[in-house]
Amino acid sequence: MNYSEAVRYLYSLGNEVQTAKFDLERISRLLDALGNPERRCRWVHVAGTNGKGSTCAMIEAGLRAAGNRTGLYTSPHLLEPTERIRIASEPISHGQFAEVFDEVHETAERMLEEGRLDFHPTYFETVTAMAFLVFARSDLDIAVLEVGLGGRLDATNVVTPALCVITPIDIDHAEFLGRTIEQIAAEKAGILKPGVPAVFAGQRPEVEVILRARALGPYTLSRDWDITDLSLDERGSRFRLRDREIVCPLAGAHQVENARTAGIALEELGALPDGIAAARWPGRLERICERPEIVLDGAHNVAGTRALAAYIRQFYSGRKIWIVYGVMRDKDVAAMTSILFPLASRVIVTSPANSRAMAPEKIPAPSNAVLTHSVPEAIEVLKQADREDAVFITGSLFVVGEARAQLAP
Repeated sequence: MNYSEAVRYLYSLGNEVQTAKFDLERISRLLDALGNPERRCRWVHVAGTNGKGSTCAMIEAGLRAAGNRTGLYTSPHLLEPTERIRIASEPISHGQFAEVFDEVHETAERMLEEGRLDFHPTYFETVTAMAFLVFARSDLDIAVLEVGLGGRLDATNVVTPALCVITPIDIDHAEFLGRTIEQIAAEKAGILKPGVPAVFAGQRPEVEVILRARALGPYTLSRDWDITDLSLDERGSRFRLRDREIVCPLAGAHQVENARTAGIALEELGALPDGIAAARWPGRLERICERPEIVLDGAHNVAGTRALAAYIRQFYSGRKIWIVYGVMRDKDVAAMTSILFPLASRVIVTSPANSRAMAPEKIPAPSNAVLTHSVPEAIEVLKQADREDAVFITGSLFVVGEARAQLAP
């Protein structure tokens, strides 16, 4: 298949969250048939609820700055599935994506015919297997691997890494991972391996208890590494971590903890944290326009929404705030909008081009909110914003991705 056909086939497998198979048997059988590429790379495995993508980006940037040839596997993507599989920070090409998809897909089809698989691997299982193949053939020194959902039964959890990292854990995907924070923490802790060192970001006390109890190797608590000389502005932060200066280019007070965690991970891996300054993580408090100021942020759960609200209160007090908001139906929409919408002078509700999106008329918005049915329509309304206003486009990474494609091509 060519690239477009490969992407269409992946989407035909269904939403990667809703169709996830929480069982490592299928991915393990598939990888065995592919020659176990997951065994031919040195890994950093990162789980958590919020901040795991940012932390992965910072660890990868630090490792690359230290002279390593790196791989990076993250999800979801903003615009193109190729963004999920990166070599030396660059997404693989359309041609490489299509070629490795064909290999995984044809192997799966053959295994189905032979009765060695129950169903075709899911979207996430397929792309994970593709990433393992690409990395195994790319002469890497090390690759950073982000968990898709949970940890214990996530398709990425077939590796034996050099280091495990767990970012802050909160309630999300409760229908899959458990209704309590303790249950969710236990699932995330499932990536921990015997003898493998781990770094744990700052956690709620009840979460830290579980992570420490589930640790199977030496671990470091980020709170044991003091932050001093912290300077924070709307563009990022700068601080000292023991004797190292950390420059974090990702905006938001919550990124300080992510940068601390990444810095500790880099120290564990024998790399200096200086390279964190080169990290890029699009769609997370990403400023794409100055007048009016337009910021994209994929705040797709309650914890992420709280972080966005804190950022707005800290740096945009006194400014007229516009919020463009679209969200998936399976999220705690009432809680998120109650946190965010009171901060806005103008609210525009919308819907991304996704079958799971909540209809904009069902989003609990103020009576004077503007209702639109597509992201381009919402962006058209933004032409009414004054040059001194601040606009935040948020609620779902699908909204952010569509807006970024239109506003920052």
